[in-house]
Amino acid sequence: MLAPMKKTYFASGITLLFVALCLGCAGPAKNLEQEESSGTRRNGELFPFPIIDAHIHTDFDGAPEKTSQIVHSKEQLIKEFKAANIVGGISHESRHGEKLSDLSKQGVIHCAAITDKVNIKKLELGIKQKKYRCIKFYLGYVHRYAYDKKYEPIYQIAQKYDVPVVFHTGDTYSEKAKLKYAHPLTIDEVAVDHPKVKFVIAHLGNPWIRTAAEVAYKNPNVYLDGSALLIGDISKLDDADLKKYIVEPVSYIFGYIEDPTKILFGTDWPLVDIRAYAEVFKKAIPRKYWVDVFHDNAIRVFKIPGLSLKGDSKL
Repeated sequence: MLAPMKKTYFASGITLLFVALCLGCAGPAKNLEQEESSGTRRNGELFPFPIIDAHIHTDFDGAPEKTSQIVHSKEQLIKEFKAANIVGGISHESRHGEKLSDLSKQGVIHCAAITDKVNIKKLELGIKQKKYRCIKFYLGYVHRYAYDKKYEPIYQIAQKYDVPVVFHTGDTYSEKAKLKYAHPLTIDEVAVDHPKVKFVIAHLGNPWIRTAAEVAYKNPNVYLDGSALLIGDISKLDDADLKKYIVEPVSYIFGYIEDPTKILFGTDWPLVDIRAYAEVFKKAIPRKYWVDVFHDNAIRVFKIPGLSLKGDSKL
């Protein structure tokens, strides 16, 4: 199980601008009554739209995750999906995972993991057969830059079958990882060289959030997922910490990029409770763009079978 944060209280620490853009405000309350009438209420909290979690891990071992203590099981995932009105997800397979959990009823697709040694023929067959609908690079854990020449055949496969490529970026969950390979600036290289491939920078490049924002702003084929800015039991944190380490970074990204189709909601489950993370994350996004960030953008990038767009918005 891989993640960019070592403990709940570790995050970017970057001084951020544009906080006033959408900090805690809902933005224009467009058709609020209509949203409320069509939404579902759980414990008094409103979820007026279905959500897609663009970053989960489903190599279940049935054990409690060490930081969050969430049991890493299919049953627990389904429980959290229901609690947060989740209708789909993107499963990022572990570096050595081969056995995939069938979560098609939950709208979950799988990304193929790129390890130190890659069987190109096997990868292409998996993509062709739609066993995998995306590709995941664990930069930092694997000691190669995103633009390493050995990765070129993989990018060609991604273009051929029109599947997105996701990069782990930022802090790592292993002391053996090397951070220079996980810097989001390296994604600019492959984005320029492969303009027909969609690339996703996971974790907003944390702690290099400003750099990740610029790479996504500059390149029309680069997107960002906001997973795991904090991990563990975030219910134990006060509002000031949640604001500083989740709301402010996401608000900055949203304001800098000026394109609501560029940001995807994700958690890195089981590192954090899905519903709890969603409740904080949405404070950074103006209400009228919630559908984009929490649902439609994942469909635009990953083309999840059986799910369709709920709306279209422009900043």
